[in-house]
Parts: sequence; C-alpha cells; structure tokens
Amino acid sequence: MRAYIVANNPLPEKRGLDLNSVRTSYRAWAPVYDKTFGAVTSRGRRQAIKHINHHHGRVLEVGVGTGLSLKHYDPHLEVTGIDVSTHMLAKARKKVQKRALNHVTGIHEMDARAMEFPDNHFDVVVAMYLISVVPDPEKVIAEMARVCKNGGEVVIVNHFAHEKGALSVVEKVIAPFANKIGWHSDFAIQQTQGSKDLVLREKSKCSPLGMFTFMRMEKQAA
Repeated sequence: MRAYIVANNPLPEKRGLDLNSVRTSYRAWAPVYDKTFGAVTSRGRRQAIKHINHHHGRVLEVGVGTGLSLKHYDPHLEVTGIDVSTHMLAKARKKVQKRALNHVTGIHEMDARAMEFPDNHFDVVVAMYLISVVPDPEKVIAEMARVCKNGGEVVIVNHFAHEKGALSVVEKVIAPFANKIGWHSDFAIQQTQGSKDLVLREKSKCSPLGMFTFMRMEKQAA
C-alpha cells in the first residue's frame, strides 16, 4: 500500500459552495452517509463501475468519500481515490484495510481543483455524485481531463437541474441553502461540458427513478 499524502494547496473559492462548508457538511454526513445517501446512490455507482471494469490500467476516483465503491472495482485495476473530507477518508481507509482491497493503491486527501498527479496519468477518471458539491466545478472537470490519458475516459454520475416541472421548482427553492446542505440542487449539466479536451460519448439516466445522469466522455489528444 502506498503512503497516504495530504495536499495543502487549496485554491481560492470563486463561486458556489466554499471548501470549508463542504468539509463541515461532510464531517456531519460521515457517520451516517453509507446508510443514507450512499444507499440511495448505490445503483448508479454500480452502473458506472460496471462500465469501468471493462477497462484496464489506472483508475482515479475523485470524491471517493467513505469508499463505498472501492470493493466493486475488479482486481485487475489499479485504483486511487481522493477527497477533501478527512472524516470520510478515515472510513474509506478502514474499508481498504478490513477488506484487504489490494487493488486500491492510494487514498489521498486532496483538493480536486489542484491534483498532485502528472498529466495524462490515468486511464479512467470518475466522479460520482461529486460535481454539484464542489467549489468551481469547471476547474475540477478541467483537472480530471488533465490527469486523464489521451484516449482515456472521464466518467461522471450526478444529479442535474430539471429544466421544467415540479422538481425544477423544488430545486430552485433549495438552491439558496447550498452551503448548509453541501449540495447544489440546481446544478446545470452545461457546467460539465466546457472542457475542449473532452468529447461526450454517452449520456443516460440512472437509478433511482432516473434522478441521476451517467455521462461518459473521451479525452482527445491535443
């Protein structure tokens, strides 16, 4: 098992959620996350990982949280996870040790907007239920693209704002409380599609009730 590292280079908050609010929110969520939101999102995680398991090489999971997904990766992969929540990562590390998940080669505390990985390093970079809970999501996606190899994939599973209907009204009502709940209810899907290096290859709804979206993007050579 590689040594764990801590990145101490947080970036200034430009918009949306601020990093301290995210850390505070997930410190509160950590003890109950697996049996609450983690349970609700389990089918979407498995859908994403089922796809990733057809790949080979290095996988980076951005926002690994309590490590719920780690046991589902096939052992032929080399999996690294990062997150900003110390309390979530403590639970992830316990899962790795308890279950002897030898395919997990590192769990790091790191700001996803400034990853300490070289360019073109991972074959797949995945973020599940993360993009709407981070400050500066465009920067996070740009970093995901940077550390992904040319020809590799960036995979995202997330909730995106509804354009119309009752749910769109609810999302707008909840939106001002983003820093309290640690989640952007009105996050627009267009915010994920600004990187010139990524080409959308697949987009589909996933469980439960089609509330979340699975996206697969390919990293293009410069």
